[in-house]
Amino acid sequence: MEKYKRFYGLIIFVALTAALGFISYKLIMPKITEKNNLQAEVEQQQQTLDKKNNELAIVKQKIKKIKDSITTSQKKIYSPIESDLGNDTLFFTLYNDVIEMVHSNTVKIKSISYKYNPETDAFVKFGKDVYFVCDVDMELVSNYVNLGKLIQDLYQYPYYIKINSLEVKPYEKDKKILISKLSLRLYAHTEPSEEENTSDAPALNGADTALPQ
Repeated sequence: MEKYKRFYGLIIFVALTAALGFISYKLIMPKITEKNNLQAEVEQQQQTLDKKNNELAIVKQKIKKIKDSITTSQKKIYSPIESDLGNDTLFFTLYNDVIEMVHSNTVKIKSISYKYNPETDAFVKFGKDVYFVCDVDMELVSNYVNLGKLIQDLYQYPYYIKINSLEVKPYEKDKKILISKLSLRLYAHTEPSEEENTSDAPALNGADTALPQ
């Protein structure tokens, strides 16, 4: 045993070094793991941010496409005179014009309903903060001549109105009377547009121009 005494110091040194190394490993590894996890989370958040930015860019492109198509079309989107108007006010202006057209052509309204911002509409999907959209569904009673005049007035209306559908059938007891189901889609800017000027409205070319996709 005497001959090993000279190695006791070395053995103790090695043991202490190993113990310190083990303790250091236990203390440092959680920090390294935490750093790696944090880095992975940052990378994931960056990927999510990049994805959202790409989606936003796509939405902006679609809004620009809608605006460009409106600019080059022969119909204008209705724009309010004042700012900060609610949907009810925007809707009332267009809705009132439609009702006046119906009444002026001696067409009776049997029933009417409306729905704000239908989710399938392109303007609603990509520009709901810029545009307000409303579907108006009416059941009408008229004769052939007066219904034709109403459709003509809708086509000649200076602002963009889309005719979603029109179903016509004769009244069973009197074939000269028509029972019609007319669905319209009304569009309006949510804020006044500096470019809008009703005094020089462009030529008309149909109210049911297809929406840009």
